[in-house]
Amino acid sequence: MEFDYIAPKSIREAIFTLRKYDGKAKVIAGGTDLLIQIRNKEIAPEYLVDITGIPELDRIRYDEKEGLRIGALTTIRTLETSTEVQQRYPIISEAASQLGSMAIRNVATIGGNLCNAAPSAESAPALIGLSAVVKILGLEGERVVPLEDFFTGPGGTILKKEELLVEIQVPIPSPNARGIYLKHSTRGTIDLAIVNIAVVITLGSQNEVCEDIKIVLGAVASTPMRIKKAEEVLRSKRFDEDLVNQSAQVASGEAHPISDVRASAEYRKEMVRVFTKRAIREALVQ
Repeated sequence: MEFDYIAPKSIREAIFTLRKYDGKAKVIAGGTDLLIQIRNKEIAPEYLVDITGIPELDRIRYDEKEGLRIGALTTIRTLETSTEVQQRYPIISEAASQLGSMAIRNVATIGGNLCNAAPSAESAPALIGLSAVVKILGLEGERVVPLEDFFTGPGGTILKKEELLVEIQVPIPSPNARGIYLKHSTRGTIDLAIVNIAVVITLGSQNEVCEDIKIVLGAVASTPMRIKKAEEVLRSKRFDEDLVNQSAQVASGEAHPISDVRASAEYRKEMVRVFTKRAIREALVQ
């Protein structure tokens, strides 16, 4: 496969390059997904636009008012090991640690993981559970979109041909919030998830009532998905075992997985029930 290689030095240059080649170019950063797709002849770009030379895209910044800002070129390994992330957003670090081998995490970027839009992507459920938004730049200017609205299907996002995802923004969580990320796969972190889940719970003042909850599943639909009916079972109620079981059962009903080489749809639905219950319980004891 032949293609031309272009290495812009600024966001503006990258956007104009994407515009110039009008759908014939693909953005590459870590390349852990893209190069496999090219090798397997799933895609055949005429141009590769390498954005790794744009320094402002590779950073993590925390602000007491704005929260966490993650540049699109931040590696998964950096998110896994960042002291700031571990202390303030441990669910992000936990999810990052579950993505592939360490060799992959050292190269793969958060922007690439999201833009690849795999339904099983590790980073998406945790970030959606934290109400993250993505900052997108294009010729028409800037737009900020909730991450849960970013995905359109397997491999599909709302990005236009000349747009670039430049930053993930995560608000400051409530002091009473706690979260957990769990992944079920055949061979641990190296395999894609059969089911993955993030649960973020905000407790009331007595740590007994569910003030708010987000339950986000991966690998059980065409995009990562909020399980809103299961959330409503628990929201504004006092936790008890029956409600947790009910929420897990509702989550299983909301999921609409497919059967593939990793698992049947029926097995995935059962694992949604099992892992939703487990995730809620583990989040409550943190």
